[in-house]
Formats: sequence, C-alpha cells, structure tokens
Amino acid sequence: MQEIGRQLAQLFLAAIPTSIILFFYFLFLRWSFFRPIERVLAERRARIEGAQQSAQASKAATQEKLRTYREAIKSARAEQFTEQEASRRRAVEQRDAIVLAARKAAHEEVLAAKRELESEVANARLSLEESSAALSQQIADAILATGPAPKKEAPSA
Repeated sequence: MQEIGRQLAQLFLAAIPTSIILFFYFLFLRWSFFRPIERVLAERRARIEGAQQSAQASKAATQEKLRTYREAIKSARAEQFTEQEASRRRAVEQRDAIVLAARKAAHEEVLAAKRELESEVANARLSLEESSAALSQQIADAILATGPAPKKEAPSA
C-alpha cells in the first residue's frame, strides 16, 4: 500500500506543473478571449435591449397615430353623415314645397273650373228659362190661333 501512496504522490507532483500551466492558460484565455467576448456580448445585449425599447416606443407612437387617424376618420364620417342628412332634409323640404305649390295650383284650378261650371250652369238656366218662356208663348199662340176645334157629334145609335 505504501507503494501505491508513493506512486500517487509522484503522479500528483508530476501533475502540479500541468495544473499550473492549465491555470495560466485559463487566465490567459480569460484575459485574451472570454473578456472581449463578454464585452461584445454585453454590448450586443445592450444594443438589442435599446433596439427593443426603441421598437416599443415606435410601436406605441404608431398606435397613437393610428388611434388619432381612426378618430379623424370617424369624425369625418360623422361630419359627412351630418352633411348628407342636412342635404336630405333640404331635398325633402324642397320636395314638400313643390308638392304644396302643386296642390295649391291644382286647388286653384279646381276652384276656377267650379266657378266656370257654375257660371255655365247659371247661363244654361237663364237660357232655358228664356227659351221655356218663348216656347210656352209659342205653344199658347199655337193653341189660341187654331181656335177651338169643331165638335164632332157623336153618332147616334
């Protein structure tokens, strides 16, 4: 067993210079390779985070612009609807005015036609009264001019 202990001690002593070399190699790699890579990675991480923050700010600004554009479109549509409604109301009012004027004109024409018809009826009555008086006079003259008709005697039976 002593032999094994002695061999282990020799191996351990032989491994010390290799361990020291590996330790210095690790320090050298850390100084010349890992630290610059860590710096680059940290800088890259910072840039990525900055770009993400910038993208989020840009996205928020875009969302705000989109909201204002939508509000502007909504208000423009509401204004357009109001204008259309006012235009429709004016058209309805104009149509109603035209219909009212046409009704008035038609009513006046009907009244004028009634007056004319009434005057024609009155003239026709006057004409009939005059002609009936003249006709009755002619009938009376015709009856009186012929005199009484001779009586016919009834046959005796």
